[in-house]
Amino acid sequence: MIAIYPGSFDPITLGHLDIIQRGSRLFAQVIVAVLRNPNKTPLFTVQRRLEQIRVCTKHLTNVEVDAFAGLTVNYAQMRGAQVLLRGLRAISDFEVELQMAHTNKTLSYEIETVFLATSNEYSFLSSSVVKEVAKFGGSVDHLVPPHVALDIYQCYAQNHPVSN
Repeated sequence: MIAIYPGSFDPITLGHLDIIQRGSRLFAQVIVAVLRNPNKTPLFTVQRRLEQIRVCTKHLTNVEVDAFAGLTVNYAQMRGAQVLLRGLRAISDFEVELQMAHTNKTLSYEIETVFLATSNEYSFLSSSVVKEVAKFGGSVDHLVPPHVALDIYQCYAQNHPVSN
C-alpha cells in the first residue's frame, strides 16, 4: 500500500521525521510530498526542502520524496496511493485534520486518511516554532536534523547558537 505524507516541510522537523519513519514501517511505500503553495512565502525553496528531506530519509528504502501543486487527492490518485498519512500533535490539529480528511473523502472516496499521533517528545513541535526560535537567535539543534539546522542558521545569517 502506498501512502502520501503531504506538507510544506518548511523546514522538516524531527516530528516530521518521526511520522515518516513510523509510516515507513506501516506502508510498503511512503511518498513525502512537498506542496508548492503559491500563497505562502517559505523560508526555503521547494528544491532545497526536497534535498533536506532526501538527506534525512536516505536510510529508509521505501521512502520517496517528491513535490506537487494542487489538490492532495489528485496527486495521490496520480501516484496510485491509497492513503494520506497525517500527524496529530494536539486537539487543535485533530479538528483541522478531520475537516480536511472529510473534504478529501468527498473528492476521492477510495483514498483513506490515516492519522498517527506524534511521539510525546515532539508534541509541541512545528515548522513555525522552529522558524520563530531561529529568528530570535535560539538554538534549533534539538528540533531539526543537523544539516537542516545549519541551513536555518545560514538563512537567518546567524552563527550557530550555543546550547545550554
